[in-house]
Amino acid sequence: MRVGVVTFPGSLDDVDARRAVTVGGNEAVALWHGDDDLKGVDAVVLPGGFSYGDYLRCGAISRFAPVMTPIIEAAGQGLPVLGICNGFQILCESHLLPGALIRNDHRKFVCRDQRLRIERVDTPWTSSYAAGAEVTIVLKNGEGGFVADEPTLDMLEGEGRVVARYLDDNPNGSLRDIAGISNERGNVVGLMPHPEHAVEELTGPGTDGLGFFTSLAAQVFV
Repeated sequence: MRVGVVTFPGSLDDVDARRAVTVGGNEAVALWHGDDDLKGVDAVVLPGGFSYGDYLRCGAISRFAPVMTPIIEAAGQGLPVLGICNGFQILCESHLLPGALIRNDHRKFVCRDQRLRIERVDTPWTSSYAAGAEVTIVLKNGEGGFVADEPTLDMLEGEGRVVARYLDDNPNGSLRDIAGISNERGNVVGLMPHPEHAVEELTGPGTDGLGFFTSLAAQVFV
C-alpha cells in the first residue's frame, strides 16, 4: 500500500508516521499541506503535532489547507484516512468525524504510556487487532478531551464507532473514556494516542501500535 503522510507547518510526528508506515509493510509517500495532489496514494495519515501553531484552534486552520480538499473528497469515496492526535483534531474540524477535542480537564499537558482497549476491528486501520485487545500506546496531548452532545455519543456507541477506549484512568477528560472513533463506513479513524511511537522494541513502550499500520498491508481496497 502507498500511504501518504501529510506535513503541515508545525507537524512534528510526520517523520515518525512515515517510519511506522514502512515498518508496517507499506510504502510511505510524503504529502505537503500546500499541494492539492495526493500522488495516487491508497491511504492517508494526518500526523500529530501543532499544525499552523494551533494559533486559532487545534486543527481549525489545517482544515483549509489545499491538501485537505482532495482528502475530504477521497475520504467520502472510501479512502482510508487516519488522524493521529492533531490529525484527529483536523478530522473533527473537517467534519469527517463528529465531536471535538478540547483542553484536557486538568489543564496540563500529558505525556505517558497509556493502556487502551481496541473496540472496533473492522476498519482498515484496526483489522490486525482482536476485538477487545488491550494495548499500551504513547499518549501526549494538551487538547485531547473528546466531547460531543449526548445524542452523538449515543450514536457512536450504538453504531459501534468507538475504535479505542482509555483503560485504568481517563488522562484528559474524554467523555465515556473515548480515545478514538471512526466514521460510519470505518475508513476514517481519529485516534488521540500515538501508535507510530509504539512500532519497534528499541523505542517506546513496545510494538502495540504496529497493528494500525500492518492492518493496511492486509487490505485490498476497491
